[in-house]
Amino acid sequence: MERAGIVTLDKRHVWHPYTAMETYIAETDPLVVVRSEGPYLHDADGKRYLDANGSWWVSTLGHRHPRLVKALVEQASTLAHASLAGITHEPAARLAAELVALAPGAERAEVPAEHRMTRVFYSDNGSTAVEVAIKMAAQYWAQNGRPERTRFITLSGAFHGETVGATSVGGVPLFREVFGPLLFDVVHVPSPAEEGGWERAFAEVERALREQGDSVAGVILEPVLQGAAGMQLYSPDFVRAVREATRAVDTFLIADEVFTGLGRTGARFACNLAGVVPDLLCLAKALSGGLLPFGATLATERVFSGFLGARSRALYYGHSYCGNPLGAAVAREVLAVYRDEDVPGQVARKAPRVKAAFERMAGTIPGLVRPRAIGMVGAVDLGSGGYLANGGWRVYEAARRRGLYLRPLGDTVYIAPALNIPDEALDALLQGVEDSLREVAGN
Repeated sequence: MERAGIVTLDKRHVWHPYTAMETYIAETDPLVVVRSEGPYLHDADGKRYLDANGSWWVSTLGHRHPRLVKALVEQASTLAHASLAGITHEPAARLAAELVALAPGAERAEVPAEHRMTRVFYSDNGSTAVEVAIKMAAQYWAQNGRPERTRFITLSGAFHGETVGATSVGGVPLFREVFGPLLFDVVHVPSPAEEGGWERAFAEVERALREQGDSVAGVILEPVLQGAAGMQLYSPDFVRAVREATRAVDTFLIADEVFTGLGRTGARFACNLAGVVPDLLCLAKALSGGLLPFGATLATERVFSGFLGARSRALYYGHSYCGNPLGAAVAREVLAVYRDEDVPGQVARKAPRVKAAFERMAGTIPGLVRPRAIGMVGAVDLGSGGYLANGGWRVYEAARRRGLYLRPLGDTVYIAPALNIPDEALDALLQGVEDSLREVAGN
């Protein structure tokens, strides 16, 4: 089908995520992607685009990494799907063992057995990985002597997914206010990335735990980097302090590493930057390398043991495709590529260039503020317009003309490319972002 026909069908029938559809249908000339490879997307007009955000943060090894494609094809030739409801298969079993071997605290002999992350519950994506963690925490306390623990503490600006439970613990007003009547009650505290820093935010967490700890099932946070809030960075000291505070009142810490996990911040997990072991840890996105939906929730032995005993104590939750063999086989190959191609080493080498580039942009282009970077994420703001502002979209159009796919977060312009992006492609990306920002600043 030619490009025009695809766009006609799209505008007639497709409802796009995070898109004002009236404007889209009337005004947008969308990219029509027909092929992808490495850090590039190729459109129906024959033009190549650098994928600046890894197609919503999933393609950490680039598009169609040959080893991942090979693993997918080989697995599909023998077992495409089998339910995990009381049966098992090799890819899910072996992936679980590999994940717990990599989990925070796995190499630390001083971590008590009950606090080690030893169990993996599979799901479909980041939202469901968080939903699983919420239900695990709530059910654990309900059947282990603390049924009054039903509330969660969450951060301002937090984003944990799209399902109702994940939306409840979110902190971006635009994404949650319309659903207010459907959401359960949570305790919102200031983000440690806001004015006042992590000490102010922690004081609020500590106060909430002191005053309402008997009702708190857990504290959930995106460690160190809040993605959808506009790539907001905060000190690992906050994560460490919250871990100590939750231990003091004996409640759970839930780490949402759907975005930050598997090398994005320069560490295997952002929790490692703080040296903490959470009780529950959520993974998706990078876990399957952008090939297909796949999620996992890691739990400590203590959490798992709280579901043993009578059949009524089981976690009655699951998805038809949870732990599917295709996703598990690809995820295992993702972990192997990280080892064999030294992806963490690549990030360590490239991250200073990202940081320096965004600091240079903010220092030389009028109107840019708050440059920040960690690992392979770099961001800068065009003033303080927020998520619905248009400045970032003007940069998007300028970048598109230069062969970059650079989707902003309102007036936050950021990159989160493949972790293994070739050096020459990274140079082109950083230069293209700078040129696009200069064009918009000059108009």
